[in-house]
Amino acid sequence: MDYRDTVHLPKTDFPMRAALSEREPAQVKAWGDEKVYERLLARNAGAEKFVFHDGPPYANGPIHQGHFLNKILKDLVCKYHLMAGHLTDFVPGWDCHGLPIERQVDKQLGAKKREMSVGEFRRACRKYAEEQIDLQRKDFKRLGILARWDHPYKTMEFRYEADIVRELAKIVRRGALYRRKRPVHWCFTDVTALAEAEVEYAERTSPSIYVRFPVTAGGPEGWGLAIWTTTPWTIPANLAITANPDLEYVAYDLPRHGVTVVAKDLLHSFLEQCAPEELSQASEARGDDLVSAARATGPTLKNPQRIRKTLQGKELEGWKYRHPLVSRESPVVMGAHATAEAGTGLVHTAPGHGEDDFNIGVQYGLPIWAPVDGQGRFTPDVGIEGLAGMKVFDANSRIIEALAAAGALLNAGGKPAQIRHAYPHCWRCKNPVIFRATDQWWIGLDLEIDLPGRGRTTIRKAALQAIEEIDLEAGWIPAWGKERIRSMVEGRPDWCVSRQRVWGVPIPVFYCAKDREPLVSPEAMEHVAGLFDEEGADAWFDRPVRDLTLPGARCPKCGGADFEKESDILDVWFDSGSSFAPVLESGVWPTLRFPADLYLEGSDQHRGWFMSSLMIGIGTRGRAPYRNVLTHGFLVDGEGRKMSKSLGNAPDPQGLLQKYGAELMRLWVAGSDYRDDIGFSNAIVETLSESYRKIRNTLRYCLSQLHEFDPRRDATTELLPIDRWALSRFERYRAAAIEAYDRYEFHKVYRATIELCAVDLSAFYFDVLKDRTYCSGKRWPERRAAQTVLYRIVRDLSRLLAPALSFTAEEAWKFVPQRETDSVFLAGFPAAEPGLVSDSLEEEFRVLQGLREVVNLSLEQKRAAKEIGKATEADVTLTVPAGMAREVAQRYEKELADLFLCASVTLRAGAKASAEVRKSPHRACERCWRALPDVGDQGLCARCRRAVSEG
Repeated sequence: MDYRDTVHLPKTDFPMRAALSEREPAQVKAWGDEKVYERLLARNAGAEKFVFHDGPPYANGPIHQGHFLNKILKDLVCKYHLMAGHLTDFVPGWDCHGLPIERQVDKQLGAKKREMSVGEFRRACRKYAEEQIDLQRKDFKRLGILARWDHPYKTMEFRYEADIVRELAKIVRRGALYRRKRPVHWCFTDVTALAEAEVEYAERTSPSIYVRFPVTAGGPEGWGLAIWTTTPWTIPANLAITANPDLEYVAYDLPRHGVTVVAKDLLHSFLEQCAPEELSQASEARGDDLVSAARATGPTLKNPQRIRKTLQGKELEGWKYRHPLVSRESPVVMGAHATAEAGTGLVHTAPGHGEDDFNIGVQYGLPIWAPVDGQGRFTPDVGIEGLAGMKVFDANSRIIEALAAAGALLNAGGKPAQIRHAYPHCWRCKNPVIFRATDQWWIGLDLEIDLPGRGRTTIRKAALQAIEEIDLEAGWIPAWGKERIRSMVEGRPDWCVSRQRVWGVPIPVFYCAKDREPLVSPEAMEHVAGLFDEEGADAWFDRPVRDLTLPGARCPKCGGADFEKESDILDVWFDSGSSFAPVLESGVWPTLRFPADLYLEGSDQHRGWFMSSLMIGIGTRGRAPYRNVLTHGFLVDGEGRKMSKSLGNAPDPQGLLQKYGAELMRLWVAGSDYRDDIGFSNAIVETLSESYRKIRNTLRYCLSQLHEFDPRRDATTELLPIDRWALSRFERYRAAAIEAYDRYEFHKVYRATIELCAVDLSAFYFDVLKDRTYCSGKRWPERRAAQTVLYRIVRDLSRLLAPALSFTAEEAWKFVPQRETDSVFLAGFPAAEPGLVSDSLEEEFRVLQGLREVVNLSLEQKRAAKEIGKATEADVTLTVPAGMAREVAQRYEKELADLFLCASVTLRAGAKASAEVRKSPHRACERCWRALPDVGDQGLCARCRRAVSEG
């Protein structure tokens, strides 16, 4: 007889990882068919709400790996709260308006666009966005994300567009919306203004020039003022030079040019670039490192007598100078932004081409002038021959040549240096942008207005207060998010909310047909919003003005009744930033409320969605729309480089799903510390694959021992010490996992799970358990005790893993005997059982595990020497020193052979723990392989004879 047939070998239909990616789509479909998400919401309907608000991804193009990270993190949060018993509704959203969609539809339509009305083009954009949403939704569902996929929110829905206008009307009522000409980041590729969040910085090489402006009044005749700039194209628009009243300046007699004023602390670096022969030695800092050059102390002046005078900055105020290229006299003005960090300490000021310049221009009453059109070409009023119609960047060389010809270029050798620096680029087209003064609509952040609950204050001040008020313990996750958004709120300019495009929500303002005076009326906006409720924002472009204005509307300036419509649309960040109104407050989803408990996005959203939502919330309600903000880092490759298509280091998302399945992507997200940048590479995936196998094999082993176990009939409370130890360890794991979930530290759940599966269970408990579960009689108490523990582990581990490893947990749950529900998510998390934890028992087993390591080392040495084969044929003499180790060893003496998986163990006293191993003289049992003195003629030990006889 082959007695191995009577051993209880693992039996389960729970498969290994192979073909996981093929099985996942079927599970996604099952979740939908079985309405698991809807049943979860129904189960928690009366529970405390935890409101998560989804920031809308842009509805353009397939999802990328950044979407994997973002949406899986959100799914982890929502599943955790749902399984913890909260009413948490994941209402996904999409951002549907804006330039990228316009550009895609332009490409699709080609010449046909010229035959279409604005309304027809907008409807083509709407159709395209809907198609993109369908594609993205399918991919998000494929990741195992449970949400209201059949009832999301979209910023292009009629009701949503109407609510955007209502939010703008609230801003108008506060008196915070104004129109004026001031510089904005302008993309002349896309011909529109850009928001701060739509600008990214990339390296660019620019000419670095020093220019001398001759003094005409207020200062000594023949002197000049030196400025430094990397934007020569802005020189034609120079209307002032700014000095710092608190800086010291020197008038240096510059060879070939005459006495020239620069900041005293910058004289050396200035001479290095413009007259290096004036220095005793050349500094290593050159034009590509001007800040370092400014701080250099190495070179000394050869001719210090050339310093004709030292002046305090305030002495320069009121001086006049002549523009070197046009017939124009301009003043020297004072400003704190003129510093000794780099350049000359005198700042070339063109109020139409810079924020600081604009502020100085307003302060001193200078024209806000920018002789550049929307395509980035100089207009005829630039006043310099040959520049009109030329692209600004192309004009740099022409302007430098003209300055050299006029004797105003100070660079040594008459040639500009080249500087490599971070320069603003459009985040969509990736082309460099310029600062250009245009008439735009702005939300004033520093206007004194009345805000609900805050009295008379400014949006900026109230926003900074709100940042402090958000729960300090967990409000900003990680904590550095608070300082990041605070610094951005402190430093950002007023919000330019107008865009020169058509696919978006129009700014419902009217202009008098006679004098272009704007009619800005919150009542008119509310009227327009009512039309949008029924027809969408297309009504603005389809309907005549008379349908859009209120009856009796009159121009506030001339009393005229003829109006024209504003052609600009709102910044799409206003669209998404308003989302709390149409989503949280509308009542469309009764499961939601204002404010949200959590916003969760990437760190770039501190100046994006987090910022726009905060500003609108403060400007309309006096408070932030969120109580907590969670921020994750960016994706980087194995070398730490940010992932991007242009670098070619961004993997194909569909290829990842096909190769690894969604589950490994979920494990990658859960196992990453999102507070920093998140790495992804083949090596990382291979490590994750090994970790995944450990987790899956843990579940599989547990289930393999339960194929005939009925917990209602077979579960027992009569457990062996090692069983109670396993439950104690598991309860500690459960508590740690729940705490980590609650703190959104998902990587700690991952690490705790790997330690539990690989160390506590696989390497020890399961290893020790195999003899008892395989070789005992089916219904023996010790086998039922082991099965009871394995049942509890697989039942509760499946539930604890469900938010992260949703596919695996659900698959395992289907095989759990007598499970309470048909879906693991509906089972909720296991309840706390602190009574299972035993410090003393765990301490005893720490001692036993230490002795086991001693024995295993000796067993390995004997196996390597081929003195024994299996450990089960080894007799061990274990030397144990006095103290706790000996006390524990003596207490567990009868169980030591089972713990060490050997034939027998004999204890003896000694000064140091050691193990002596020899091959047992006894015959090995043909069923359990242990060499024991009670193995009979049939080849079975007494235990196995009993097990076989009982069937």
